[in-house]
This record gives sequence, structure tokens and C-alpha cells, in this order.
Amino acid sequence: MTIGLLADLLVFDAMIAGGTAVEAAQTVSFAAATALIYMLARAVLASTGHTWDVPVHGRLALVSVMALFLRSGVLSLVITVWGWPAYLAIFPAIIATAAVTVPGYSFCLSTSAWRFGRAPRWRELAVGVIAYAFVLRLVYCGQVELLPEEAYYWNYSQHLDIGYLDHPPMVAWLIRLGTSAVGDSAFGVRIGALFCGAVASFFAYRLTRNLFDEASALVAALLMQLLPFFFAAGMLMTPDAPLTAAWAAALYFLERALLARRSGAWWWAGVCMGIGLLSKYTIGLLVPAVLVFMLLDPQSRRWLWNWKPYAAALLALAIFSPTIVWNARHDWISFAFQTSRRLAEIPRFSLHKLIASSLVLITPTGFCATAAALSAVRPNGSGQSGIASVERQWRFIGASVLVPLAVFAAFSLRHDVKLDWTGTLWVGAVPAMAHGIIDSGAILAAGIRGRIQNAWTPTIVALLLLFGSALCYLALGFPGLGYNQHMELIPIGWRDLGRQIGETAEEIRTRTGVAPLIVGMDRYATASELAFYAPEPAQAAKATSSDHLFGGIGLMYEQWFPIKSQTGRTMLLVAWDSHELTGTRIESRVSRLEPVRDGVLRHDGKVVRRYYYRTVYGYRDSPGDN
Repeated sequence: MTIGLLADLLVFDAMIAGGTAVEAAQTVSFAAATALIYMLARAVLASTGHTWDVPVHGRLALVSVMALFLRSGVLSLVITVWGWPAYLAIFPAIIATAAVTVPGYSFCLSTSAWRFGRAPRWRELAVGVIAYAFVLRLVYCGQVELLPEEAYYWNYSQHLDIGYLDHPPMVAWLIRLGTSAVGDSAFGVRIGALFCGAVASFFAYRLTRNLFDEASALVAALLMQLLPFFFAAGMLMTPDAPLTAAWAAALYFLERALLARRSGAWWWAGVCMGIGLLSKYTIGLLVPAVLVFMLLDPQSRRWLWNWKPYAAALLALAIFSPTIVWNARHDWISFAFQTSRRLAEIPRFSLHKLIASSLVLITPTGFCATAAALSAVRPNGSGQSGIASVERQWRFIGASVLVPLAVFAAFSLRHDVKLDWTGTLWVGAVPAMAHGIIDSGAILAAGIRGRIQNAWTPTIVALLLLFGSALCYLALGFPGLGYNQHMELIPIGWRDLGRQIGETAEEIRTRTGVAPLIVGMDRYATASELAFYAPEPAQAAKATSSDHLFGGIGLMYEQWFPIKSQTGRTMLLVAWDSHELTGTRIESRVSRLEPVRDGVLRHDGKVVRRYYYRTVYGYRDSPGDN
């Protein structure tokens, strides 16, 4: 292994000295080192009479690719963020390579099966995958450009408040805390999500251990790191990040109160519910879930006549009270936005979209595993803990998953749904999935349970490759592969747009003596990204607005930049289509316009897409004649 790492270093330095690009040099040097290690190891094993089968080759290749994804992120981080020269940056990259390949290759050559719950040393494999998934997010979270939603919530934090139109304030508070600690960077925005992901995994682990056993708990922690929704919620700073942490913690304390009969747990459940309500209103769906469980579970009905659950509810409302106060001061607009406004939408059947989104969020394997676990018939009996019966454990899981899911399913019969809506409720299904993996592995289950068990290993492998390749592509790109123009979905090019528009705004200020108000001609995406990626983000957040100034919808920008307060201003309009900068809606609101101009966005030297901009003068708060 040492020889391979030395070859990696020498080949990389030689190629860099010869003028090769960093990404190409590190890929070639890694490939050369891996090939050398492979040949030496094969020769050693052949001398002892051992042979390698196809699965061994596949596992070694998987470990190698995982190491390449991580080292690429480390190399880019050290060069672009820390500012190290390439010949020094390769050292931490090689250390990252060794951290994956040394234990990974050893594991591949010492065990013949990768089956969680059944194979030898599967616990070591689980811990290794958990650590890899977390470090992968840690390395890349500061390099991948923010999604428009994340940039929008960063703008929340620049207009700090106790409530907002479309979400409660927790996401803004966490971003403000993170950026105050490490600066207005992608890492500063997302560090709160990393923390929330760790909290959610911890409580999912504890909940599963209480319901089942230590082995199931370890697998639950693994699933919380790898299932697509939880991987994203543990990296992207959206309201789903703190909501997932609060949901997992609330389920843990509710289990302690209802199944373990620890009355003091109600207070902590109330705290978690309050924090969850400050994150996203959907945690309120746990209330009917708890009520349904109490009604179905004879031993829990006594809590209906006890004061502590109601005191816990009052505690949750007290924690949530700042947002209630904000809504009261703003005509209840946030509550209306999430309730009556959605109910008033044009009827649309979308149950199929709800099912499809669930398959994406927890994978088809996870969905089938949950369905199989919740539909199984189980006899009464004592659980391993001696506190709750098997029937009560599964009743608790079923209520926590099926009641919120039924609400979303009923809503989807006549209304549209979004991809992430059901994501957090699957926290309650994680213990069931994890126990199914352990239980099926222990008894060599046949039939549907056996098929689901067999599907987990390829599912986990596919997720590891998907996440690694996606992050590497978003941060660094792949040779010969271009970029999608839909920057609202694939966040590539915003950094370049912020830089170019910042330079244009400075040119206008120098020429006219007035700093223009920058206006992104859509709801929030362009304005939010332009502010975050401006040369001076904190100042730009106070000088960047949205399309509501020209008759569109601006969400919180309508509160931050009231139309009447912008009268007479010079504006720099930015759009993706030149037609959005022409026509009556623009011309009737300004006194003078400059011609429409265009620019080109690039990432890593490759063209992403074109954009258009226009300077206008003398803004009017209502349409008029020119």
C-alpha cells in the first residue's frame, strides 16, 4: 500500500510540473497507484494459492471509486477554499485516499459477503459506510453551490425575524448562527444541516434500540445517513433539516412516554414539538398520530386523562409563540399561505406523484421494506426490553408513519404535492426497515422478506455511487460532460452570475453615481442567488429584490422591498429570457431604459447558459405612460 501511495504522489507531481490540469493529474495518478496496488496484491495472493473471484474484483473497484470521489473533494477543498498549491494539496488528498482504501481493501479481501445482519464483520462495514457518508457531505457541502431555496433562506437570515411568509424562522436562525461562526459561505449556511443530520441519526439510533435491539439501531443509523431524503436533509439547509432532527427526537421521547411509561419524557416531547413547529408546521401531524395510538392502545389511554400530555402541548405552543405573534402582526399570512391558499388551488389528482416521491425519498427498497414490515401479522408477546409488547411496538411505528401519510394521501386526491412533503415522516419507518434487515438476515427469510433483504446491499452500493458522483460533478465537473441549463435544479453557474452582475452593478454605480437595485425577474431564485454570490453578500441582501416589483410574485421580497418604497430608483434587471425584460409591464413602470444586454455563464471553463440584463431608471410604483 505504501508503494502505491508513493507512486500516486510522484505521478501527480510529475504531471503538475508538466502543465497538466489538477483534476486530470489526480485522476491519472490515482489510477496508476490503484493499478500498482492491485497487481502487487494479486501477485502476493497468487503466491499463497488464493484466487480472486468476480465479486472480489467488484468490491475492490467500488472501494476505489469511493476513495476517488472523496479525494477529489478533499483536493478541491484544499486548493480552492484553503488556497494551498497543488503540490502540497495532494498530501491531504492522499491521506483521504488511504483512509478509504486501506480499511476498504482489507475488508474486501478478508470477508466474502457484504450482508448487513448476517455477514461476518458486518458491523465494521456499517460503521465504515456511516463515517464515509458523513465525511463525504462534510467535504463537499462548502463547495457545491447553494440551491435557490438555500440562498432564499440565507436571505431570511439577513432579514432576521421571528416569522416569515412561507416557513417558520428556525432555518433562518440556524443559518445566521452558522454564518456568524464561519462567514457567509456555503459551509456556513450548511453547517446547521450537518448538525441536524447528526442529531436525527442519534435519536433514530436510540429509538430503534429501545424498540428492538442494538444491531437494528446500528442499521437505523446507517439508513439515516444513506436514504436519499435523509442524506439531503443532512447537508442542504432547508426547513427539512431542523424538522427531521426535531421529528426524530420527538418520536424518541414519545416512545419513552407511551411505551416505557416515563412521564418526564412528555416535557422533552413538548420541547421537541415546539422546536419542530419553529422549523416547519408539518410536525403538527404527530399530534393526531399520538392520539390514534392512544385510542388503539389500551395501556396508553390513561394518558388521555393525565395532565402531562396537555402540559407538554402547552409547552410546545409556548416555544412556538414567537411565530404566532408574528402571524398575528401580519394578518396570519403564513398560516393562510400553508392552509387556505393550498386548499384553494385548482383541484388536481396527484396521488401517483405522492407515491413516486416516496419511492425517490426512501428508495423502492425502503418503501417495500416499510410496507412489508407494517403489513406483517405478529402475535402478542413481550418485547426484548420487557417493557412493551411486540404488538405495542409495531402499533407505535404504524401510527407514527401511517397517520401522517394518510393525511398527505387524502390531500393528494384533489391537490398537487411536492417532492419533499412526506420525507420527514419516514423517520418513523426507519426502525421498521432496520429491524427487517436484521431479522431477515438472522433467519434467512424466504419470499418477499428475503427478496427485500437481498435488495438492500445493491441499493446501498447504488446510493454510495450516486451521491459520490453527484457531489463530484456539482463541485468539480467531469471531463467531457457538460452542465444542465436548469440552474434552479442543478446549482452550477450561480457563483459566476453573482460575480458578473456584481461587476456590472459597480460599473453602473461608477458611471451614474447611484448604486442600482438588482432585480431578479422571478419569484425568489435569481434574486436570492445574486445576493449570496455578490462580492459583498451582506450588503447585497439589502439591495437585491425580485419580480414582484413588476407585477410578479416575490414571497418575502414583497415584505422586504415594498413597491412604494422603491419609487425613483435605478434598477438592474436580470433574467433568463430577453423577452422578460421588454414589453409593457417593464416599460410602463420606468422613465428610461437602456438596451437589453446578454452574458455567458461558465463553470470550470465550460459554458452553462446565457443570461440577459437591462438597466432602467426612474421606477414608478404603479404603471404609467412613458
